[in-house]
Amino acid sequence: MTKAELVEKMAKDADISKAAADKALGSMIEGIKKALKKGNKVTLVGFGSFSISNRKARLGRNPQTGATIKIKASKAPKFTAGKAFKDAVK
Repeated sequence: MTKAELVEKMAKDADISKAAADKALGSMIEGIKKALKKGNKVTLVGFGSFSISNRKARLGRNPQTGATIKIKASKAPKFTAGKAFKDAVK
């Protein structure tokens, strides 16, 4: 499902315009991004949780040359599906 298809479904189910549904979806995504950037966890009961995963600095290997390289520490967004969501897609 693409974003456009999701917006269309949201608009139809909520009986609102596509523009309003697109704005609502965009607002939700921005809200999640801002919360994660601040270091907060976002939990949507029945759906799942968004959090930040801290990756430590480590040594890796360049697959083309075989040379050892240093990989910097980084942060990555992480989604964990909730039990109700997992059960719904079985």
